[in-house]
Amino acid sequence: MNDEVHTCYFFGHRTINETEKLKMRLYEIIEYLIMNEKVNIFIFGSKSRFYDLCHEIVTQIKEKYPHIKRIYVRAEYPNINDSYEAYLLKAYENTYYPERIIGSGRAVYVQRNYEMINKSGFCIIYYDKEKTPVKRRSGTEIALAYALKQGKRIINVADIYI
Repeated sequence: MNDEVHTCYFFGHRTINETEKLKMRLYEIIEYLIMNEKVNIFIFGSKSRFYDLCHEIVTQIKEKYPHIKRIYVRAEYPNINDSYEAYLLKAYENTYYPERIIGSGRAVYVQRNYEMINKSGFCIIYYDKEKTPVKRRSGTEIALAYALKQGKRIINVADIYI
């Protein structure tokens, strides 16, 4: 994953307003990135319906564009056994645990998100200000602020409801 320009990371809220229009728009955006921006690596995390939905769509698109790669970046289990790795590699072409997040404690997901943002030229996000807690910043909000600071190209699909 040396070429961040050709890499896309997905992040968003754990729960989303999942509609057919959102699914179709995600498909269109992902295919556009493959065709016009030469994106060929898609990075995923975990613990979010948005991750799962994007993974489903990228997996579907992979039938048409078999050269694209799906990478799962773990925030848990720095060392995994062969059986768990084989299980993950049924759905992804690669998986890894970033060395820099070892010892991050409660901030492990934030640090993992930073890792994935740093490795990406594009971020497709699902950020709905209405879902953001008033008392504290959400993980999605923290990741968005970081991606903006890093100058990443961001596509927010949260406003696609109908």
